[in-house]
Amino acid sequence: MAARQRRVAEKPHVLRRAVVRGQLRLRPATVRALRARRVQKGDALGAAEVAGLLAMKRTSELIPHAHIVPLTGSQIAIAIRARGVTVTAEAESVGPTGVEMEALVGATVALLTVWDMVKYLEKDARGLYPATALGPVRIAVKHKGRTDRS
Repeated sequence: MAARQRRVAEKPHVLRRAVVRGQLRLRPATVRALRARRVQKGDALGAAEVAGLLAMKRTSELIPHAHIVPLTGSQIAIAIRARGVTVTAEAESVGPTGVEMEALVGATVALLTVWDMVKYLEKDARGLYPATALGPVRIAVKHKGRTDRS
């Protein structure tokens, strides 16, 4: 028999932190354009960082069963790699529920923002994206610890 899950309201307020890493595979020419900051739509990495941060704050509006989580910290880091872009999203809160969904949404939206801004470089003759791939997007760190409030 499965154990009864406690409702969020019954859980103690503790420090919760999640780190998510995700990748976007791109063509070598697209990676060169990103490195040289020659993307027609502008600063793809800057836009992706802002988009990821905003998305983390709106997770409960996007995911039907996600709770509203007041973030006490959030961060998006983007690195250009030889085969594409890597995003690391970190979310932190002190409360009764975790922040994994916030970090997952932040990382994914940041990656999708880069894709949107470079898609013209990624399209083939048929308008498809055979070299472009999103993922994996994975939870790298999940931390739950006590605070003075608990």
